[in-house]
Amino acid sequence: MKVTFSKPGLPRIGAMVVFGVQAGQSARLTTTGEVLDRKSGGAISRALKASRFKGEKGRCFVVLAPERLRVSRILVVGLGKAGDITDLTIEEAGGVAEAEVARAGDETCAMAAEPPKGCNLGAGEFAAHAAFGAQLRSYRFDKYRTKEKAEEKPRLARITVLTPDIASARRIFGRLEAVARGVSFTRDLVSEPGNVIYPETLAAQARKLSRLGVRVQILDEKRMRALGFGALLGVAQGSTHPPRLVIMRWNGGSRTGQGAPPVALVGKGVTFDSGGISIKPSKGMEDMKWDMAGAGAVIGVMLALAARKAKVNAVGIVGLVENMPSGTAQRPGDIVKSYSGQTIEVLNTDAEGRLVLADALWYCQKRFKPRCMIDLATLTGAIIVSLGHVHAGLFANNDELAERLMAAGKAVGERLWRLPLDTAYDKQMDSKVADVQNISSGGGAGSITAAQFLQRFVRDVPWAHLDIAGMAWSSKDAPTVPQGGTGFGVRLLDRLVMDYFEDR
Repeated sequence: MKVTFSKPGLPRIGAMVVFGVQAGQSARLTTTGEVLDRKSGGAISRALKASRFKGEKGRCFVVLAPERLRVSRILVVGLGKAGDITDLTIEEAGGVAEAEVARAGDETCAMAAEPPKGCNLGAGEFAAHAAFGAQLRSYRFDKYRTKEKAEEKPRLARITVLTPDIASARRIFGRLEAVARGVSFTRDLVSEPGNVIYPETLAAQARKLSRLGVRVQILDEKRMRALGFGALLGVAQGSTHPPRLVIMRWNGGSRTGQGAPPVALVGKGVTFDSGGISIKPSKGMEDMKWDMAGAGAVIGVMLALAARKAKVNAVGIVGLVENMPSGTAQRPGDIVKSYSGQTIEVLNTDAEGRLVLADALWYCQKRFKPRCMIDLATLTGAIIVSLGHVHAGLFANNDELAERLMAAGKAVGERLWRLPLDTAYDKQMDSKVADVQNISSGGGAGSITAAQFLQRFVRDVPWAHLDIAGMAWSSKDAPTVPQGGTGFGVRLLDRLVMDYFEDR
């Protein structure tokens, strides 16, 4: 969908979007809405009053074929109280509008993006975020629907955002559009089936970032074996698809080389997780194509940083494997030697993501000596039991990093909830025959003990672990997130970098 910006005016075709705010027990229209209401002889205000529409946040009211106007329909999208409006409010409103217009079948839409009285956002900022929300919601993964009727597909091809401050809107949207590209790329990767995305093909997708100036290096099985990646290779040994480790480097900071250690992002990339010998139940196993969502998010963030030319040095590392049962698969009871030198007793082959991350985290620290390190992984089902599909789990060895992550998540609507790390949980990961075991001996607190396992492979660097198992896929639509792969983590980490780590 193409987004353009133009001066305020009244379109002659297509749909028209205006906004309304809560004003007591009724809705107050923004300027263009009031103009349209007068031109229609009060038809809009009468319809709003009859429907009891009060401008509540997230609500949308449609006036079809309004009298005396040439547009096909007018959508009034609620923003809530004017003083409470944030950029996130506007993004969600833009997403609501896009979804309604696309559902109706219009090919074009004009959106009068005017800050209402009492709103603290500037005109350009308001318009850019409305466009960003619409763009995020317009995503659709339909490449395999070969028999879908044309009339059933959304036809919305262009949204013209009307604003008096075109220059500012375009400048702000330039950054946001780069983030949207990263989100969409991640959603594509997560949505692809396991016969299309596997370690070699996911690595090839990551290599495409070189077109944007990202330096991409791919380690194959032979190289990882020479380095001693015993934990990662143990997971991969049951699959016919060989593993890969992808290193992506973006050097956009004003200082380069030894003087500017990077922000490091590490992703779990299990392209399909059958559970291995400790095989999962068949029901719902098809969802395990998105067990690489952590890696997908890291790739998407690196794309976003490069596309908007972020003034930061960043490195993204993703460990890519397929976890399958076979005659060569890792067995419960096997002991592997990790890249760190620590030995791991594998008691459950379905606790495989932590093995992949163990080697990737140690490699990241040893090679790049980052200023901070954040890993993302669909690591445990236990985090869904704890937090459902509202928050991702956050674990950290550094309070400042944890607080920054939570603030960034709140700002973009990708919320985190911090859970504890504690030596009492750590003891449950002690093995009787090796340095550590890959599941807890005590039962319960599965997400915490998984994080404790990862912490054993973290040295003195500020580190955070995000368990995104409940957030990587959505079974229903949200204002800026269509059903399916969410791209969770891309906006969050881009905002973290922008607010706290970019050169000023």
